[in-house]
Amino acid sequence: MGIRVSERSGTGGTRPTLHHGTNQSGMRDHNERVVLSLLRQHGSLAKTAIARMTGLSAQTCSIIMRMLEADELLSREEPLRGRIGQPLIPMSLNPEGAFFLGLKIGRRSADLVLIDFLGKIRSMLHMPYDYPTPEPIFHFAAEGIAEMIRGLTSKQRDRIAGIGIAAPFELWKWADTVGAPQEIMDQWRGCDIRARVAALCSFPVYLQNDMTAACGAELVFGQTKDVNDFVYFYIGSFIGGGIVINGSLYAGRSGNAGALGSMPVPGADGTPRQLIDIASITALERVVTELGRDPSPLWASPEDWGVMGAELDEWIDRAGKAIAQAVIASSSVVDFQAAIIDGWMPESVRSRIVLAVRRHVETFDLEGIELPVILEGTVGIHARALGAASLPLSDRFLLGQKIFRKVD
Repeated sequence: MGIRVSERSGTGGTRPTLHHGTNQSGMRDHNERVVLSLLRQHGSLAKTAIARMTGLSAQTCSIIMRMLEADELLSREEPLRGRIGQPLIPMSLNPEGAFFLGLKIGRRSADLVLIDFLGKIRSMLHMPYDYPTPEPIFHFAAEGIAEMIRGLTSKQRDRIAGIGIAAPFELWKWADTVGAPQEIMDQWRGCDIRARVAALCSFPVYLQNDMTAACGAELVFGQTKDVNDFVYFYIGSFIGGGIVINGSLYAGRSGNAGALGSMPVPGADGTPRQLIDIASITALERVVTELGRDPSPLWASPEDWGVMGAELDEWIDRAGKAIAQAVIASSSVVDFQAAIIDGWMPESVRSRIVLAVRRHVETFDLEGIELPVILEGTVGIHARALGAASLPLSDRFLLGQKIFRKVD
């Protein structure tokens, strides 16, 4: 994992007492983050295994894990017996150790999610719309946050570590694409999304591009934890993506690295198009609408789009070819281990797209390019909302580059 540790940290007898309330699960020391990150990756580990994997001394590991257990961030599991000496006691993350809220503002719907320290969804609310407007979304957030907090015990409320927001940057520029009146979308100009949400709650607020956040969800919660470098595609109303290098999200100078939807790819007639025009669900929606069919299941029931025919087959093939081109172009710049594809769609459709991408990449000239393995994403339809919730989790408890914006 390339984890850096410091024997100077965590070897003293005590750490300054943590404040209760939202600071109870405050910023962790580096070596504590090392331990928490390893446990998130491996599920459970004994102290001896952590010492071996990190190079920390057994004494340092003992002190760190005692502190984390005292803070109720770790739980003891059943001892492993049947070997010489004292039985090993594996430790794992305590689901009740901290809680995180995530708000996804999408082009077709908004979601609010509450997750625990393991990333399990404890509560979720969904609001569909034809296009996003500020006031209804902030009302949805206000009502939803209040409802979710009411459902927690006093102790659980004190362990809310923050709320993350995943939203497309510069929403007002997408009026034509989402079919919204420009004057409505212009309401997002000058709208400080982060400040508006911060006014609704008393804990830290984080903001990130929605597709970068989805990539972060795969990094933190996905089943692809052995992959340290990958390019990530999320197919929603629009397609976008993210980049992970050395096990950390890379967002770039403006926070918009991995804007794969803007990548030029050949269209059906060979002329350059943007990936977003070919591989987005909006492109499929246009075809379904032109056939006189109701496209609403594409947005309302991502687990099951119902019976679709040739229009779906043709879109999958077009999207697969375009994404294949983007995978190859990305891999010519960064030597990625994998290209991961996820989206707001049934798992069966996602699988077919991945197969189409694998098939099409073989039709291109790959000389000089080490092709990454092409994998399905493992988080699924809620990747953006979970990615939003992962922002305070990553900032407060895990290793990795801080790639989001935060207000206290």
